[in-house]
Amino acid sequence: MLSRNFRLQKVGDLQWLKKNYNFSHISFFIDELIILDVTRSGRDEEKFYEHVRSLSEECFIPIAAGGGIRTLEQARRLLRSGADKVVINTLLAENSSVITKISKEFGSQCIVASLDVSLVGGKFIVLTNNGKVQWKSSINEALENLARMPIGELYLNSIDRDGTGHGYQIELLECIPNTFPLPVILAGGAGKYEHLSSGLAHKKVDAVATAHLFNFIGNSLKEFRIKLIDEGHNLACFGTRELFQYFKHH
Repeated sequence: MLSRNFRLQKVGDLQWLKKNYNFSHISFFIDELIILDVTRSGRDEEKFYEHVRSLSEECFIPIAAGGGIRTLEQARRLLRSGADKVVINTLLAENSSVITKISKEFGSQCIVASLDVSLVGGKFIVLTNNGKVQWKSSINEALENLARMPIGELYLNSIDRDGTGHGYQIELLECIPNTFPLPVILAGGAGKYEHLSSGLAHKKVDAVATAHLFNFIGNSLKEFRIKLIDEGHNLACFGTRELFQYFKHH
């Protein structure tokens, strides 16, 4: 699915994705793959588990997977299907006790808290249930709650910039306390190299994400990683230049 402001458009199935985006190559130039089941109704969990399993066989980096997780058993099934981490969204607002159970069994490092945020009336609000329900807490209170939960990372996504390619909503980062203890992954809006660079340049950002792969086709992800490293951004090198030269000719 291709998402723009949380409105979905189908662009192909798993085989189409694997054909057009060779993850065995791409995985050398990204740090993590995030797979989200954004089905609005009639979610087929077994099919999603199978998709995660299939991608994990070709992707040699950590995979974070989520979408509709409400129980410990769902998290367990995802992790046993090849995911290294689970992405939790609505559950953060509805039942944090399940998050504690997941953490006790698998460790807090495998839990990614996902916040979907929109600017309404001049204020940022947190939305759950695929952007349909407003979290009763303010974004500041939500972040304070997350800081106390047994989770490993925050995936902070702008609904307003989602799929637009207009750049990250940098002002959203002002909501994050300076003492916030979790690594922050900024998402929503990346459309070109400058967006990745400006996101990583912010002191409150530890990683940047893009869901709009059409903006980064061909060798661009590989080239951009080298350029980001050359700019001095704190990214793992793991032989990036050598790998780029190899894949450029294979």
